[in-house]
Amino acid sequence: MFLNILLQSPSGAGPMQQLVMILMVVVIFYFFMMRPQMKKAKQEREFKDKVTKGDKVVTIGGVHGKVIEVSDSTLTLEIAEGVRVKIEKSAVSAEASRQFAPQEAKK
Repeated sequence: MFLNILLQSPSGAGPMQQLVMILMVVVIFYFFMMRPQMKKAKQEREFKDKVTKGDKVVTIGGVHGKVIEVSDSTLTLEIAEGVRVKIEKSAVSAEASRQFAPQEAKK
């Protein structure tokens, strides 16, 4: 019964006003949910394209390594002295040197 009261249109609200409200909800959803997600995906895609030899990276699985070789779709990481692993570029999660850089000593 209470739901019926809430769903009833106010006497002055016409279909145009309801359409405006629905459009406002869609716009708010876009700016607070979809746009930041697309921006983050674009940054990750750009990072994966810019990975170069010598970069320190972290894979999605949490493996830390140094990039030894870069090809179109794969990377060769050195994860320990003499231990090399070939992975897909899509498996790279972050750059270790930026993400885990030591903080400056507090004075």
